[in-house]
Amino acid sequence: MSKFIVRKAAVLGAGVMGAQIAAHLANAGVQPLLFELAADGKDKNANARKAIDALRKLEPSPLATKSVADAIRPANYDEHLALLADCELVIEAISERMDWKKALYDKVGPHIAPGAIFASNTSGLSITELSKVLPERLRPNFCGIHFFNPPRYMRLVEIIPTAATEPAILDALETFLTTTLGKGVIRAKDTPNFVANRVGVFSMLATMHHTLAFDLGFDEVDALTGPAIGRAKSATFRTADVVGLDTMAHVVKTMQDTLPADPWHAHYQAPAWLSALIAKGALGQKTKGGIFTKKGKEIHVLDLAKQDYRLSAGAIADEVQAILKEKSPAAQFAKLRASPHPQAQFLWAIFRDLFHYCAVHLAEVAHCARDVDFAIRWGFGWSRGPFELWQAAGWQAVAGWIAEDIAAGRTMAKAPLPAWVTDGRAGVHGPDGSYSAADGKMHPRSALAVYGRQFFPETVLGEKPASRGTTIFEDEGVRMWHQGDGIAIVSIRSKMHSLGTEVLLGLNRAMDEAEANYDALVIWHEAPFAVGANLKAALESLKAGKFDEFETMVALFQKTSQRLKYCAVPTVAAVEGLALGGGCEFVMHSQRVVAALESYIGLVEVGVGLLPAGGGLKELAQQAQAWAKGGDAFPELGRLFKQVAMGEVSRSAMHAREMGYLKATDVIVFHPAELLHVAKAEARAMVESGHRPPLEPAGIPVLGDTGIATLRMMLVNMKEGGFISAHDDEIGTRIATILCGGAVEPGSLVDEKWLLDLERRHFVELAKSEKSQARIEHMLKTGKPLRN
Repeated sequence: MSKFIVRKAAVLGAGVMGAQIAAHLANAGVQPLLFELAADGKDKNANARKAIDALRKLEPSPLATKSVADAIRPANYDEHLALLADCELVIEAISERMDWKKALYDKVGPHIAPGAIFASNTSGLSITELSKVLPERLRPNFCGIHFFNPPRYMRLVEIIPTAATEPAILDALETFLTTTLGKGVIRAKDTPNFVANRVGVFSMLATMHHTLAFDLGFDEVDALTGPAIGRAKSATFRTADVVGLDTMAHVVKTMQDTLPADPWHAHYQAPAWLSALIAKGALGQKTKGGIFTKKGKEIHVLDLAKQDYRLSAGAIADEVQAILKEKSPAAQFAKLRASPHPQAQFLWAIFRDLFHYCAVHLAEVAHCARDVDFAIRWGFGWSRGPFELWQAAGWQAVAGWIAEDIAAGRTMAKAPLPAWVTDGRAGVHGPDGSYSAADGKMHPRSALAVYGRQFFPETVLGEKPASRGTTIFEDEGVRMWHQGDGIAIVSIRSKMHSLGTEVLLGLNRAMDEAEANYDALVIWHEAPFAVGANLKAALESLKAGKFDEFETMVALFQKTSQRLKYCAVPTVAAVEGLALGGGCEFVMHSQRVVAALESYIGLVEVGVGLLPAGGGLKELAQQAQAWAKGGDAFPELGRLFKQVAMGEVSRSAMHAREMGYLKATDVIVFHPAELLHVAKAEARAMVESGHRPPLEPAGIPVLGDTGIATLRMMLVNMKEGGFISAHDDEIGTRIATILCGGAVEPGSLVDEKWLLDLERRHFVELAKSEKSQARIEHMLKTGKPLRN
C-alpha cells in the first residue's frame, strides 16, 4: 500500500479500553472519534462524553496532559456513522462477545473507507471468525490489534492477521504503532488468547494451582512472584485484582472453550475460590475488594482457611531469599529444585510448568521464541521472558529436570517435551536469531524499515547487541563517542546518572571536544536521564565543613548549565524517564531537547531542603516574562513559584512543556528506542540550518521586593494553616527572592550572572543549615522526604 498516514481514527466502544485507546491516539496527535451507543434524550453523545470525562479522573492518567481530552470527539452509531469514511484507522473495542461484535460489523462495515485499516481489539477471540461477517472489500484490511491495559503505559500490542490480511497492511500498522504510539509489536498467530495472554494467563493459573498445592498464602505468593524473581510489583494475585477477577475468569473461559484437546485443558478453569469471589461481586480493584482489600490504611488479604480477610504480611523465608540472591541462574534453579522448603519447591514448580508449557506450545502460538519472551516482558512486566530464564539457567540441565518431573507425575500435564528441546541445543536465542518450532529455523529480527530508527533496540538473552560506536574518551563520569557521522554523543556513567563533580568535568570536556572537532553534541543514555546532584558526595563535603569546596562544585554546576545553553555547536538532550533537580536544569539549558513521552521532569530540590541552583530558577524567571500577558508577569511567576516550592514533577513530556521545563521547539517522541535517532536528526538539522546559540539577554526585568512580598503572603498563609514548617517557609522565601531578582526595585533589569549568584548564595546558605542536612541524610537513608 502507499504511505500510511493516520490523521483521524475511530474507536468503536467507549468502555475502559476503548476510551483509553482513544486517549493515547489523542496523546499522539491523532484526531480520535470515540463511538458509543446513542443515549436517550437530547444529547445522544452523552454516553461517549461521560467516558471522556472519566478519562480526566483515571490514575495513572491515560492523558499526557488534561487538555488532551478535549481533542477526543464523542460520537454515536445513530448519527455519526458517515464520519467513519474520513478515518484511516478504525478500532473496534466493545465487549468480548462474538455476536455483539458481528452485529456491530454489519452496521459499520458499509461506512469504512476502502483504504482504511479495520482492527478488533479483542483479547482472544478468533480474528478469522470475526472477519467472516465483513464485506469482502474490507477483509484484506482487517486484523486483530490487542492493546494491553493501560494502553498508554503498557508497551505490548499484538497484531493478528487472518489468511486474507494483506501483508502491506500489517507493515503499515506495525510502523504506525511503533513510531506514532511508541509500542512494542508482536505479530501473533490467530490462536486463542494469542501469545501474551495464552502464556501469561497459564503462568497465573499454574501459580494459583501451586499456591494451594503448597499451602501458601496469597500474600506470601505475591512476595515470591514479584520483583524477587524479576516480575512486576503487582506480582500474581495483585495483578489479578488490577485486571479484574471477572476479566481473568473470562480469559480462562475462552481457553477452556476453545482448547479442548490441550494437554493442560483440565487446568483451564477458574479455581473455586475465584468463582466464589466473582459471585459475591468482589471483582478486585474496580470494586475495591477482591483477593486483597483495603481497610483504612491497611491492606488485608483473603485467607482461604478462615474464609475471611486478614492483615497482609506475606514474606520470603530467609533461606529462600538467599537462593534468590544467587548471581548464577544455573545455581539458583538447582538450589530451588533441591531445597525442601515449600517456598523453594513452589518456585521450582511454577517455573518448571511454565517452561514445559512454552516448549510444547511454541509451534502453535508464536512465530519464534523471541515473540514469546517479548510478549511476556512487554505485556506482563517481567525482566526476562520464560525462554530467556530457561536458557540462562542452563538449557539441557533444566530440560532434564523437567523430563524427570514429567516421568514422576509431578507436572501439571503429562505431555512429553518436544524432540527439539533435547537435541543438544544451548537454548533458543543466539546471534543469528531465535528458534521457530514451526519450521525448525532460527528467525532473525524484522527487517521492517521502522526498526532502522532504533539504534539500540531491546535484546533477548544470547542476541548480539548493537555496536556502541567509537569512543572519543571515557573517564569516571562520562563516555564520549560517535557513530562516524560528525555528531558526538556523551553518555553519563554514574549510578542513576547522578551529577557529581566527575560528571560535570566530563561534560565540560565533552563540550570542549565537540566545539573543536564535531558538528554537534547529543547527551544520551538509557533512562533515567539524571536524578540530580550526587547527594552523598555533597553531604560528605558539608559534614566535613568543606564549604568552599562545596560552593566550587555549585559554581561548576552553573558553568556546565550555561555552557550547554551557549555552546558553539548545537547541544541536544535526549531524555527518557526521570530528569530531576540538576537533571531538569540540564534539560532546560540544552539548546534542543528530544524527550520520550514518558519523561518525568521537575525541580525537586525542596524535598531535600535545598533549592535549584544550576540555573533553573534563572530560566524560570525569564520564562515568566516570556509568558506574561498584558505586561504582567506575576500570575505566571506565582504559578512557577508554587511549582518549584511544591517540588512538582511533570506527568509526561507534554506536561513538562506546559510547566516550562521544555520549550515549544523541543520534540516529543513516543518510542524511547527512537530517541537517539531523532536527537541526532535534530542536531543535524540544526547544523545544516546554520543554527547559532542564543544571545545572552541584555537585561531581564524582575519583580523585585514587591514580588517577594507578594509571594511571601502565600507562604505565610500556608505556615499559619499548618501546611508547611518554618524551614519550608525559609526555603520558599529564598526561592521567591531568586525568582524576583532579589531586594531590588520592581522592574529593575538584571543579567543572568546576577540571578546565578543569587541561586548559588542561597543554595549554599541552606546547605549549611542543620535542618537541610537532616533532610539530605534522611533522603539518602530512606528514599523519602523529611519534613522538619
